[in-house]
Amino acid sequence: MIILMGLAGSGKSTQGQILAKEMGRVWLSAGEVLRRTEQFKSVLDAGGLVDDEIVIPMMTGAIAQAIVEGKEIILDGYPRDVEQAEWIAENAADRIEAVFYIEVPKEELMRRIALRKRADDTEEAIQRRFAIVEQNIQAVCEILTQKDVRIMRIDGHGTMEEVTARLHQALIQLNIH
Repeated sequence: MIILMGLAGSGKSTQGQILAKEMGRVWLSAGEVLRRTEQFKSVLDAGGLVDDEIVIPMMTGAIAQAIVEGKEIILDGYPRDVEQAEWIAENAADRIEAVFYIEVPKEELMRRIALRKRADDTEEAIQRRFAIVEQNIQAVCEILTQKDVRIMRIDGHGTMEEVTARLHQALIQLNIH
C-alpha cells in the first residue's frame, strides 16, 4: 500500500491515478468516495471534513475489499487525522510500503485549485481545509513513523510529468514496484 498525502491541489489524486494505472493498483480516494455519495455535499462545500465515525468504516470497507480481491492499493488523502492514522497503524501498518507527502507552495496550490473549478473549492473552504490538514499532518506522520512506515517528502511544484518523475525516482529508491 502506498499513501499519498498533501494539501488540497497538491496533485495527490492526479498522481494517485497515474501510479495506480502504471502499477496495476487500486486508487482509493477518501474525498472522491465522499463526493460521489452526495450525502456530505454541504459539509464538503463548507470546507469541513466528514466525521471519522463515517470515514473510517467507509475506507476500512474499501481497503478490505481491495485486499480480499488481492489488489495493491494507492491511498489518496487517507489517513488525514490522528484517529484515522491510529486505525491504519494498528490494522494495516505492515501493508504500507511508503507514504509520499507531496509539498507545494500555497500560492501554487491556490492557482491549481482555481483551475479545477469544483463547487466546493471556495476561498473560505480551501483555507479551512489547509488549516485542518496542516494541523493534523505532523501527528499522522509521527504515528506512522512509530510503526516504521517510511515517509518521503516529494517536491510537488512543476508540471504533472515532473512530479510523476520525482515519484518514480522515490519508488526506485525505496525499491517499490
